Amino acid sequence: AMSSMMLLAALRITAWRAAARVKVGAMSAPAAQELRDAREAVVREHMDAENRLDFDAALHTFEHPRYEIVATGDVYDGAEEVSAYYRESRSAFPDQRNENVVLHHADDGIVVEFDLLGTHEGELRGIAPTGKSFRCRMAAFFLFEPGTDRIAIERIYFDQATIAAQLLGQDDVPAGIPSA
Repeated sequence: AMSSMMLLAALRITAWRAAARVKVGAMSAPAAQELRDAREAVVREHMDAENRLDFDAALHTFEHPRYEIVATGDVYDGAEEVSAYYRESRSAFPDQRNENVVLHHADDGIVVEFDLLGTHEGELRGIAPTGKSFRCRMAAFFLFEPGTDRIAIERIYFDQATIAAQLLGQDDVPAGIPSA
């Protein structure tokens, strides 16, 4: 026999699941497709703006600018910090750009696979410019608040050792960065 407390808990879970289905399923198929298309356009504009070095346009694709770079643990929160990230990364790699973009859609995000390329022409984190170029396959998660088409977070994943080996040579990869 099920106790009244267990029955009440089961009913609450059932009601919560039903409410979650209604919330997720409340958007019509055409409206869901329209939101998906709008999000894709925003992500493509964001990446194109970065390639054009039009950082004001890139910032406008965010609801609130926020970059999370998983490999380094860096988080840039707000327009001022994200702008500083753009200045720092582009002074080290003025030709930094993305290529070979592939998009994968999720309920509240778009996962983007791409190659990041650049030439090390300025100091980066105490490392003098090498004049060498890199290419690294990366993944960026562009996350959105439910029902919106402005980016909430760009979370980037990549292998630091891949870039370090290309810029510094395999034997010069700094301690703490695993070898490729």
